Amino acid sequence: MYTVGEMARMLHVPASTLRYYDKQGLLPFVERSPGGIRVFKDSDFEWLRIIECMKKAGMSLKDIRIYIELAVQGDSTIDARLAMFRRQQDTLRAQMQQLQDTMQVLEYKCWYYETAQKLGSIDAVKNLPDKDIPAEMQAVKAHLCDCPDEE
Repeated sequence: MYTVGEMARMLHVPASTLRYYDKQGLLPFVERSPGGIRVFKDSDFEWLRIIECMKKAGMSLKDIRIYIELAVQGDSTIDARLAMFRRQQDTLRAQMQQLQDTMQVLEYKCWYYETAQKLGSIDAVKNLPDKDIPAEMQAVKAHLCDCPDEE
């Protein structure tokens, strides 16, 4: 059995976070001592790690609470819980694609300015023949704009 402080230290979160989760209805599995103190069991680690994962995945506390409520109801809610996780997977995949697209633009701009440093000017980069521009940079450049000028 663990106190809030002990569990918080093991999870590397503030104890206030666990208390807040409890007040928000995210910890129905947490027991109380006769004195009313929250007491965590080893089996609570999995729940807390799932909550942590869901938060990192961008799920709202409201949605996490709904998930917890569904989980407590048992097997009759398996389909609903699976659907929640599938939706969040789709959301994360879209966010990851957006981040990948953003990273490609950043890589292009780094290449652009590094090349400008080597060649001595922005104009030198602007006037590079396509054969001297790496294919992946050409693709990003084409995506950024239709115009030949850029800064």
